Amino acid sequence: MQALKDRLARITDLNHAAAILEWDQETYMPEGAEISRARQVATLRSFAHELLVDEQTTTLLESAKPESEIDQDLIRITKKDLVKATKVPSSLIARMAEASGRSKSAWQKARHTGNFDTFAPHLEKIVDLTIEHAEALGYKDSPYDALLDQYEEGMTTAQVAEVFGRLRDNLVPIVQKIATFPAISDQVLRGYFPEETQWSFGLDAVQQLGYDLHCGRQDRSTHPFSTAFSITDVRITTRTDPHFFSPGFFGSLHEAGHAMYEQGIDLALEGTPLADGTSLGIHESQSRLWENLIGRSLPFWKHYFPIAQKQFPDALKGVDLNTFYRAANTVAPSLIRVEADEVTYNLHIMLRFELEQEMIAGTIRIKDLPEAWNDRMESWLGIRPTNYSEGVLQDIHWSLGAIGYFPTYALGNLMSTQLFDAAKKAIPDLDELTAKGEFSELLSWLRKNVHQYGRRRSSDEILRGATGSGLSEDSWLKYVDAKFGEVYGF
Repeated sequence: MQALKDRLARITDLNHAAAILEWDQETYMPEGAEISRARQVATLRSFAHELLVDEQTTTLLESAKPESEIDQDLIRITKKDLVKATKVPSSLIARMAEASGRSKSAWQKARHTGNFDTFAPHLEKIVDLTIEHAEALGYKDSPYDALLDQYEEGMTTAQVAEVFGRLRDNLVPIVQKIATFPAISDQVLRGYFPEETQWSFGLDAVQQLGYDLHCGRQDRSTHPFSTAFSITDVRITTRTDPHFFSPGFFGSLHEAGHAMYEQGIDLALEGTPLADGTSLGIHESQSRLWENLIGRSLPFWKHYFPIAQKQFPDALKGVDLNTFYRAANTVAPSLIRVEADEVTYNLHIMLRFELEQEMIAGTIRIKDLPEAWNDRMESWLGIRPTNYSEGVLQDIHWSLGAIGYFPTYALGNLMSTQLFDAAKKAIPDLDELTAKGEFSELLSWLRKNVHQYGRRRSSDEILRGATGSGLSEDSWLKYVDAKFGEVYGF
């Protein structure tokens, strides 16, 4: 058993070393290093894969005698990982890692200039390799199933489409109802908010929520993200706009939600495949919970608005709490997903879900992707991007090869309210605690019911254990109808 743990720790360390190089690529790496960095990451990822699929790993798995429930779970999850890994050659892992390394740099340049042609050939290669990966993994109905399973294990394309269909049917009437009421301006969020003040304000807030800077740090990147190199080293990034408060502040809350999940995993799982989020849906439930259910709530701003007024006296001069709260919760079609309001956000995800399936099926050409994106934005949200940076180039995920990831954002939205409802039942005075800036009881509840398990429990097991039911859109729809009914007065 110890020999197995030692081997798995080496594999985990190699993957975390690759993750550190990837974090550096997004934050501090000089532009000229992109080719060598892509090669370095590919070397580490392929070596970790070779160690996992090596015959010695199988021998150790078969002969190891578990001495605890954690050992039993470790063997069970590793066997499952091994089955998937043995289907994929190390050479493909290396090619995917190197292609992603080059693609990320190309995407950054393309997003900066708005020139999709800079990124297009890289995306074509990513899609080709992704299809090859799906074929290697195998699937029953759709190659997209194999990709989705990498992020939300057990979920199928058909199941997601069914959930999204019900969600859309119920969401559209809410959006239409809101559209009949006078628009709420978010102009108070678009004054001048000095970037360094934004930075310190956001960093203070995430620490108060429970993000531990002793085991983490925040940096700047083109696209906000969180990454974990161990339970005791979980980092986040954000981006700030001096003329728009929301991206920097709510981006920090979002990424801190991810990071607090990783920091809350049982330390007994450190150095094993169990020390990771169980699914991207559960991961997103944590980021969306802290960003929206807490961070955009009235109780939260009862505590933080007076502090914000002192930090940003010019931008918030003469602004009252209710005006600020309503501005932070205005519902209006927007171009940028990470800046979208809670109500229309899922439409952004559904658009990407459809385009991803078409890319994998080969029913859309990469060169036609930008205009297809713009057409659907206009059809679904009534607005059309004026450039590709605010359209098809806005997200980093496709450059990473993370096709199949996007649906988990919407699934996480649904899970977040299910978990939050259960937390409020367990902590009846949660709103009062939030209004005082006290978040430890909520974080403790999440640690106990979600975070500590890592991969020991599946997303369905965690949901059922914490809430008593599986995935459902009902809780989220009730939340949206109640909150925005109050905000808009219907």
